Amino acid sequence: MRILVLSVCILLSIAAGLTAADDLDSAILKNRTGVLVIRTTPGAKVSVEQLRHEFWFGATLPNGVFSGRGNPEDAARFKEVFPSLFNAAVVENALKWHQIEPERGRIDFTTLDNALAWADQLGIPVRGHCIYWGIPNRVMNWQKAVDDSQLRLALMQHGRMIGARYRGRFAEYDLNNEMIHGNYYEQRLGAGITKEMAMWVKEGDPEAKLFLNDYDILTGNRLADYVKHIHTLLDMGVPIAGIGVQGHLHGDTFDAAALRKALDELAQFNLPIRVTEFNFPGQRSKYYTQPENRKLALTAEEERAKAEAIRQYYRICFAHPAVTGILMWGFWEGANWIPQSSLFKRDWTPTPAAEAYKDLVLRQWWTRWNGAAGADGLAVVRAFYGRHQVTVNGKQIVIDLKRAEGSKVVDLP
Repeated sequence: MRILVLSVCILLSIAAGLTAADDLDSAILKNRTGVLVIRTTPGAKVSVEQLRHEFWFGATLPNGVFSGRGNPEDAARFKEVFPSLFNAAVVENALKWHQIEPERGRIDFTTLDNALAWADQLGIPVRGHCIYWGIPNRVMNWQKAVDDSQLRLALMQHGRMIGARYRGRFAEYDLNNEMIHGNYYEQRLGAGITKEMAMWVKEGDPEAKLFLNDYDILTGNRLADYVKHIHTLLDMGVPIAGIGVQGHLHGDTFDAAALRKALDELAQFNLPIRVTEFNFPGQRSKYYTQPENRKLALTAEEERAKAEAIRQYYRICFAHPAVTGILMWGFWEGANWIPQSSLFKRDWTPTPAAEAYKDLVLRQWWTRWNGAAGADGLAVVRAFYGRHQVTVNGKQIVIDLKRAEGSKVVDLP
């Protein structure tokens, strides 16, 4: 009997009264796995080994690693560990306008280009965070000093420049960060400016995928505001390709019911949802809200609780059909604004959360199958969506099993 070893999927009971864990396992099986059919000769030895997930499991690329100004040993270790854990990335600060052009006309892309070049070599898709950021205290003084026509011109030039310079390089962008919390550009230039900003980027790169990105959504606190905002922008014709939801605003615990409700509500738009900036413990934890605790180490018990919370958070997101990825906003204490949320200590010692993350992403949610083709010459394998290496009697082929397809037939006689 052919058996696919997918340790995330316990045998599901069809009987009534599924537990919450069973419910998530069932949703993961339904939403994250498809079928590979290998056609070969009867009795042939077949193996399937996953190489990469389709779902984005990612983290930030911090300036300190790619600016050339950080510790070379730490930068080398970061670049070694990152691709062993993550298949997607987001630039933490290097694309932000106030980083690129702190003074009008003084533009520096060095750190951003270094990060992209490194990711390109490894085939890691990168989110561009963010083209614009209209929170008033994030808007440069030189923009506030010019008149409306000059401000509009600056917005146009910036959008066109980013789109053209990085055409095809970024998998997606955050268009204008955190608009429901503040939008200086709209206050100055009117509601239509958001669509104009999007179109200027697309003049430089017609294929640019532009996401919204905001916070306090997954807690439920600003969910209704965000839903209204998305409806408004879509009605205006803003070309929104996806919905970003930050995962910063949790405390020392998180509300699983609120998280699931938020994802369900946002799914109405039939757009991909990325959890773009995840930390746990979060911005409302004692480690961030109380300055005296900023450098406080977690106890062993707190580390275990953190690991279990991250495990549950990832399971909920991975199980949800509308979610297409989750990216940590820092995974190493040496480059994380909430150090206690890291997977690794400053000296790169793994925390229990690192082991919990690897257990899910690289073991439970990872296809490994060995067996033989049946008398009909078929090996039927249920596999997680992504890239796989199929081996038949020593012959190998690499294939992509995509969720949009659901199944794939591979001929390897």
